[in-house]
Amino acid sequence: MPLRIVFCGTPAFALPTLRQLIAQSDFQVEAVVTQPDRPRGRGQETSSSPVKAAAIQAGISVYQPEKIRSESAFDFFKRLAPDVVVIIAYGQIIPQRLIDIPRLGWINLHGSLLPKYRGAAPINWAVVNGETRTGITTMQVDAGLDTGPILLTHEVEITSDETAPQLYARLAEAGAPLMVETLRRLDRNEITSQPQQGPQASLAPLLKKEDGRIDWNLAAPIIYNRIRGFDPWPGAFTTFRGKTCHIWGKPAQEKTKVALEAPGASAATPGAILTRGHDILVACGDETSLHLEFAQLEGRKRVTAQEFANGARLSSSDRFGT
Repeated sequence: MPLRIVFCGTPAFALPTLRQLIAQSDFQVEAVVTQPDRPRGRGQETSSSPVKAAAIQAGISVYQPEKIRSESAFDFFKRLAPDVVVIIAYGQIIPQRLIDIPRLGWINLHGSLLPKYRGAAPINWAVVNGETRTGITTMQVDAGLDTGPILLTHEVEITSDETAPQLYARLAEAGAPLMVETLRRLDRNEITSQPQQGPQASLAPLLKKEDGRIDWNLAAPIIYNRIRGFDPWPGAFTTFRGKTCHIWGKPAQEKTKVALEAPGASAATPGAILTRGHDILVACGDETSLHLEFAQLEGRKRVTAQEFANGARLSSSDRFGT
């Protein structure tokens, strides 16, 4: 008898696992549970989640409760009585009475090496915080926030220039075979779960718009991590002549003292925009500077740093963050 599965998930991160579960002859995905259709994008047009679209394409029934704690959701899971529920970035905390229904419980794929980075945005915060290694974890769901026992893990390196979307895609693909292995071994009673070590826990809260605002007093490598980690939303942004300006760049090799090109010069004020030949530098904390690559003023398209400088007709008094 194939393992009967209900799959809960919403974003693209869940898609590789859903597709791989569907492809296994010893698994049967009975239904997919995902968030209701919502207004999305700039036009705020109502659209389905990526998981719903994939389920419909595969001919699998879809259930979209407004609240997973509702009586109708309880009746749905009770009626199906699956062997296991796989849940990936679904978007709601699961109540205990639902956790108790499947014989193997609810198994979550989380985008970090738990207990580090519990919460909604583990991939983003790992990049923002300059981590060099992270991974994915399968865990037995309990009624807390990513606090259940660990089943299997897979560790990966974060490269120095990797953005959150790039890491997101790699972890999503790596998660699919890890979940397949987890389910098979769990069904054969070959996994001993390990409780999470609470003192090692850290949180990765949902991203807010204000998280992307650049503090130019920080060193350039720290700002660069925030550019990588907050891509594509909320992005890394500052102000320029009273308008919001999103920026992209990398730490420059030279210190801002050198960038000023004056004997005995002191470090430039953080946020100061410095030109050096065809390069545009922004002074940061700790006498570091960011090599500006692109900029996008509100209401305009993204342009190269040189195009931005030419269009703005920069003066020596111009700076970001004012």
